[in-house]
Amino acid sequence: MFQIMVVEDNTNARRLMETVLHQHGYIPIPAHDGVEALQLMDEHHIDLIVLDIMMPRMDGYEFTRTLRENGCEIPIIMVTAKEAAQDKHKGFLTGTDDYMVKPVDEEELILRIAALLRRSRIAADRQLQIGSTKLNFTSLSISVNDKTESLPKKEFLLLFKLLSSPGRIFTRRQLMDEVWDLDSDSDERTVDVHINRLRDRFRDSNDFEIQTVRGLGYKAVLKQ
Repeated sequence: MFQIMVVEDNTNARRLMETVLHQHGYIPIPAHDGVEALQLMDEHHIDLIVLDIMMPRMDGYEFTRTLRENGCEIPIIMVTAKEAAQDKHKGFLTGTDDYMVKPVDEEELILRIAALLRRSRIAADRQLQIGSTKLNFTSLSISVNDKTESLPKKEFLLLFKLLSSPGRIFTRRQLMDEVWDLDSDSDERTVDVHINRLRDRFRDSNDFEIQTVRGLGYKAVLKQ
């Protein structure tokens, strides 16, 4: 089960967040502020952080900056009452992965958490080998029989996702949530465009093909 740290100085808000996370199968790790959160991170494995900004001792900006400057890439969602554009910009420049303004829709928060965790798992794998085809997440490149080419980021992430679970059907919505941000203006037809590009690129692959499952979505099928 994923462990999610909730960094919030308001007791009622923190407890409500803990309850919501419990209800959706996550293990919450509560912290009153950034200082306590850093201490707890030495004691617990944390998969994702839900973070307030306005807190005593160490606010959310400083906490996020501290993590990123020390090479910590744990996904962070800032959940805050600060709704001005400059506050949101500061949050992303500091290193947050997502930003939501209170009061938040609980269902949307859970969707954003799930999307960030999925992207985090893909990034952690870094490499994937399918027959003679090797995908390298760090360089967004694919190698086939020692010939290497870089792919556009969205195409690479789509291909990595499909090949990570061969035979599994992914809906267009699932692929959108995985590869595109929830705030993206792109619609599900964008997935079709990128899938067609991948098919053109790898139409001669001896290792896999991408199949359309009518009415459902797409799946990768291994040839070997």
